Amino acid sequence: MRAGEPIATGWSAIPAPMNASAMARGGFRAVCVDVQHGYHSEDSMMSALQGVHQADGSPGLRIPVGRFDLASRALDAGAQFVIAPMINTVEDAKALVEATKYPPVGGRSWGPSVALDMWGADMPTYLAEANRLTLSIAMIETVTAQSNLEDILAVDGLDGVFVGPSDLSITLSRGSRIEAGAAHVLDAAKAIGQAARDAGKIAGVYAFDVDKACAFVDMGFSFVAVGSDLIALKAAAAKGHAIG
Repeated sequence: MRAGEPIATGWSAIPAPMNASAMARGGFRAVCVDVQHGYHSEDSMMSALQGVHQADGSPGLRIPVGRFDLASRALDAGAQFVIAPMINTVEDAKALVEATKYPPVGGRSWGPSVALDMWGADMPTYLAEANRLTLSIAMIETVTAQSNLEDILAVDGLDGVFVGPSDLSITLSRGSRIEAGAAHVLDAAKAIGQAARDAGKIAGVYAFDVDKACAFVDMGFSFVAVGSDLIALKAAAAKGHAIG
């Protein structure tokens, strides 16, 4: 991702670690365990991260709003990326970095007992490399975040941003509509992605299906979430139900 190569991530909402592992075994190079709007507990999150790793995928998570402590714990458990929602200000971005990067960049506390095994690294090597090997990604999904974007992107230790089109559409419409695919929302998302790339940061976005994901890649996004296990399961059930 740091080189700008497009990567699709699976999205695990169902609190069954085997689902997250299956997405990695099915071809997703990365799988994000969603602890914000997904239904994972901290226990299922930890198991899902390890399951993705064992399937040769890159495990990561989306924390609930403000749960930077959980970001640190997940990194200790071997998560390779953290997506933090509702990063609206420079202070929010700095709090994310503080919890996810070791000094001198941040203030992450030492305790990566599982991560050491998952990375196959000794303590000095992990300490020296962890800030580069793990990604801290801020969700940009409000008008406030848009207005502060340049300053957020300038925060040292923040590796990238991730657009949430649904919430962005809500704030753009002052709470009157959810229209993630509307032209003005896509234009706003595209501008956010361009600003991230101009700042040398990763540009990520949530897409609801493969066609939308491909469109975002064409816009220049390099980290794209493609639906979720919950969406895929419901779609498969609908097809099966159609035969009678």
